[in-house]
Amino acid sequence: MGGHPGRGTGTRRRDRRGRGLRGPLAWPPVPAMTSRSARFDDLVLDAVQVIERRLGRELTDLEIAVEDVPPTDPAPWESGIALGRLFPAEGSLPARVVVYRRPVEARAQEDDLGTLVHEVLAEQIATMLGLDPDDLT
Repeated sequence: MGGHPGRGTGTRRRDRRGRGLRGPLAWPPVPAMTSRSARFDDLVLDAVQVIERRLGRELTDLEIAVEDVPPTDPAPWESGIALGRLFPAEGSLPARVVVYRRPVEARAQEDDLGTLVHEVLAEQIATMLGLDPDDLT
């Protein structure tokens, strides 16, 4: 048996400085450790589910995306910074709704962020389907 005199052949129980075992490299995921962008993504998914329930069907012909900020060139019909944007279907590409995280966060208080996300999505999806946005809110 090799090794150093006085040491057992089992696994080490202390680090090389004798201070004991180190903790885990990453903490278990807890809500406080979730990033702002991940929480925002969850709000978007929740809002889509609510809208789909109101419609009574899944929106399989629609892609939903989140981007941090809109492009620097606003559309001609937009005044100010866009909170969301609808890109109609083209050819084989499905319609796409983009929600812009940072402008939405800047306009909402923490407790009504989910409501604003829902309103932005409802407006864009209603436009795509030719509905009144109030029907989806």
